[in-house]
Order: sequence, then structure tokens, then C-alpha cells
Amino acid sequence: VDIGGGTTDIAVFTQGAIRHTAVIPIAGDQITNDIALALRTPLKDAEDIKIAHGCALRQLAGAHDMVEVPGVGERGPRQLSRQTLAEVIGPRVVELYELVQAELRRSGFEELMRSGIVITGGSAAMQGMVDLGEEVFHMPVRLGLPQYDGGLAEMMRNPRYATGVGLLLAGIDQQERHQPSKLSGSSLQQILERMKGWFRNF
Repeated sequence: VDIGGGTTDIAVFTQGAIRHTAVIPIAGDQITNDIALALRTPLKDAEDIKIAHGCALRQLAGAHDMVEVPGVGERGPRQLSRQTLAEVIGPRVVELYELVQAELRRSGFEELMRSGIVITGGSAAMQGMVDLGEEVFHMPVRLGLPQYDGGLAEMMRNPRYATGVGLLLAGIDQQERHQPSKLSGSSLQQILERMKGWFRNF
């Protein structure tokens, strides 16, 4: 389940192959919009708050953790409890997960998913996303991170880039199988350095 900005993409894997795909029009941008509306703050500030302080489960947010919310116009910033922020985020995440669950049931593959669900994307890293997912899906949920130990490993292990990095590594693996002599470790490092430059521009 890749939770992007505008959409959430679903891919069901069984026996090593993709069996079903779907797209749900609720994702990280809707969470940001909810924060902006509830806290009456600009969208950019709402996105920053989501990234820095977002939490999907109220009980995981510390009772005394506070978040500074920038004001709009002449109104100055104010302090808000992180638990209150979680109360804004949580219902939207539940809605998203319930739509994913409904799609999995519709596909007929839900009963085959004994190994659980992997969530990726920028919003997937938010505290409580895994715990809330297990509450809704009643099955194991984990954060998807590329299994890569080469150069730039720390940057690569980010759920925001998990799908793209995973596809790149899968493509490299396929190329090595068919043309093992044409892809050296140094050429892989060159690819990763170029990717690092792309990410810096985001």
C-alpha cells in the first residue's frame, strides 16, 4: 500500500507475482488539508506540521508534547497538544485504511494475505500508521524499506522512496542476470549518486 500525495496505490502480491492493483483517491494531501482546516493554518505549514509532528494514534502522542501552529494574517502562532493533532489525523487514516480493506475484499485476495500488509510512501513513516493499520486490517502491517546495504544506504531506507528505489533495484537485478558483465559496482554507485542529486532537488 503506497500512500502518496494525491493517491494511495494498492498492489496485491501472491506467489511472487502481482495479482491485483487499485488506486484510492485519498492519501497524504488529504491529511494535510485536514490539518490546515482544523488548525486554521496555511497548507505549507500544515504539511510541515504533519511531517515533523504527525501521529495517527492519540495514545502514542505524549500528553505534554506540544506543537507550534503558525498563525494566518495578523494572528500569531499558538501552541497545540500533539494529542489534538492526532485526533485530526487519525480519522482520515482510518477512512483510508477502510477503503483499502474494502478494495482487498472486493478483489477476493484478502484471505490469501496471511503475510500481512506493507505500507510505503511519505505518510507511511508517520508515527502510529503501522499500529492503526493493524487495528483496522486485523493482520500484520509493517513499514516498507528497501533492503539495500550499499552506498547511500541511509538515504535509500526511506518509505517515501521505497517504491521507486525498489523498482530501480529490481531492474538492476534483472539486468545483472541477463548481462552480468555490463553492470559493475561502480556503475551502480553512479546511478545512486545521480538519484541522490534528484532527491536533493525535491
